[in-house]
Amino acid sequence: MSFDLFFTNLLYGLTIGSALILIASSLSIIFGVMGLVNFAHGSLSMLGAYLGYSLILWKMNFWVALAISPLIVGGIALAIEGFTLRPLYSKDPLLQFFLTYGLAMIIGNLVLYFWGADPHGIDKPLSLQGPVSIAGIFYPKFRLFVFLFSAVLSIVLWLFIARTTWGIILRAGIHNRELVGAFGINMSTVYTLVFALGSALAAIAGVILGAMRNINPAMDLDLVVGGLIAVVIGGLGSFRGAVLGALIIGLSESFGAQLWPGFSKFTVYIVMVA
Repeated sequence: MSFDLFFTNLLYGLTIGSALILIASSLSIIFGVMGLVNFAHGSLSMLGAYLGYSLILWKMNFWVALAISPLIVGGIALAIEGFTLRPLYSKDPLLQFFLTYGLAMIIGNLVLYFWGADPHGIDKPLSLQGPVSIAGIFYPKFRLFVFLFSAVLSIVLWLFIARTTWGIILRAGIHNRELVGAFGINMSTVYTLVFALGSALAAIAGVILGAMRNINPAMDLDLVVGGLIAVVIGGLGSFRGAVLGALIIGLSESFGAQLWPGFSKFTVYIVMVA
C-alpha cells in the first residue's frame, strides 16, 4: 500500500469515526447516567437528518439546518422522556428497551410516511464543496470539515463533562445515582436533560452524515448498531472510551474496505469481538 493510499484511508477512517463519535458518546452518556440502552437513538439521528433535509428544501442553508434540526429533535426527546420513559424508571429495565425499540419503529414509519422510501442528499454549503490539498493529496473539503467539527464538538463536550457543575453531577450520577439524589439533586431533571442533549447530538450527526453520504429510511439501524459497537469497544458509560471506540470503528471500516473489499463491515465486528 502506497503512502498516498494509506494517508487517504487514514483520513477517511478518522472522518467516519469522527461522525460516529457524536452518536456513540451521547449513547454512552445516556447509558451511563440513566442505565438505558436507547435503541431509538439511531432513529432520532435519522429524524434529525430528514428534518435538516426539509429545512434546506424550505430555502434555509446548511448551517441553519445544522442548528435548528437538533433543537427540534431535542424538544421531541424532552416529550419522549417525560411521557414515556419516566414512568418506567422504577420498573424492569427490559421494559425500557422494548419501549425504545417501539419508538424506533414508530419514528421509522413516520419517516417513510412523510418522506418516502427514496434516498435523498443534504446539500453541502458551497464553501465546503470540492477538494483541498493535504500533503499533496486531494481530499474533499466537507469530509475534512466533518473531522474538525466533530473534534471541536467532542472537546467542548468533554470540557462540559470534566469542568462544569452539571458535568460533575453527570459523572457522579454514572457512578452512584442514589448518592447524588441523597444530596438533594433532582435526578429526574438530570435524566431529562441528558436524554435531550444526547438526542440533539445524535441529530447533529444525522445532518452531517446526510450531507457526507445520503439519508434513507434504513440508516437508523446502521447508526444505532455502529454507536453500540463503539460503546461496547470503549466501555459502557465511558465518554473517552466511546470516542476511542468510534475512531477504531472508522479506521477498521476504512482500511478493511481497502484490504478486504466487500468485507469492511465484517472487520468492524471482528474488532468488537476481539
